[in-house]
Amino acid sequence: MLVFMVRINRVYTRTGDTGTTALGGGQRIAKDSLRIEAYGTVDELNSVIGVAVASGLHESMQPMFFVIQQVLFNLGSDLCILEEDKQKWPVPGVEARHVEQLEGWIDGWNADLEPLKSFILPGGDVASAQLHVARTVCRRAERLVIALSRIEPVSAQVVPYLNRLSDLLFVAARYQAKLSGAGDILWDSRGY
Repeated sequence: MLVFMVRINRVYTRTGDTGTTALGGGQRIAKDSLRIEAYGTVDELNSVIGVAVASGLHESMQPMFFVIQQVLFNLGSDLCILEEDKQKWPVPGVEARHVEQLEGWIDGWNADLEPLKSFILPGGDVASAQLHVARTVCRRAERLVIALSRIEPVSAQVVPYLNRLSDLLFVAARYQAKLSGAGDILWDSRGY
């Protein structure tokens, strides 16, 4: 098992004051590059999930989200290193087993939910609503990684993980709403 150690002695370095940042392999690139947007959005997703957990996520779900947050850090570090540099700079990444783990949790939670007969509105309790926010951030991260993969190589399991994670976040939001007693808020297609 690869253990990646980080040591941060100073929070600021001033090296980004010109609008560039360093990748894990040392290359300096623009802070608004697609690669930075992609892993920056993964970081945002991790933070949004943290808010969902802190907002009263049911205790039975918290261990899974602890694992998800750890894997998202791996995913971010994977995106921070160019594919051609990974032999020289091995970092933790996302593997097929991580995708399968998400599928297992999805299936377990979904088995306890009523089948959907309508789209649902984001809401429920605060933690459920925050999981819906996380789902939309996850979809944005997925779109950015797909766009990045069209111009640069990206690890094979990154897109499947983000795709499955957005599914999990939808099911988790419904499951949290059920556990909290708030339940689903169904979309009324008749309009208002």
